Amino acid sequence: MSSTRTRVAASLAAAAGIAALAAAPAQAAQDTQCMRNGIATLKSAGLFTTVARNGVSVGTAVSLGVAPRNGLPEGYTLDTVIPFSALLADHRAGANSVFVYPWCG
Repeated sequence: MSSTRTRVAASLAAAAGIAALAAAPAQAAQDTQCMRNGIATLKSAGLFTTVARNGVSVGTAVSLGVAPRNGLPEGYTLDTVIPFSALLADHRAGANSVFVYPWCG
């Protein structure tokens, strides 16, 4: 795994871990639904299998309507690949996610 991909996974996992510790049960259910909606979006776009295997570039995510919460984090570009596990964790991070997902309301 490249060092950029490792840094991305680590930063997303850290954000998700902090959010998971602080989230109330109702918020956790909402965050899980957000993750499910993201999976459904990938399936609708015909990208689920590819993303599950190879991750997703920030550029592809942006093309689906995803936006960085506070601008792209340092070291991220549109070509940065986010591993699937980190993408799922970020969906469950609620207000602490790195990205804002339009299907998460």
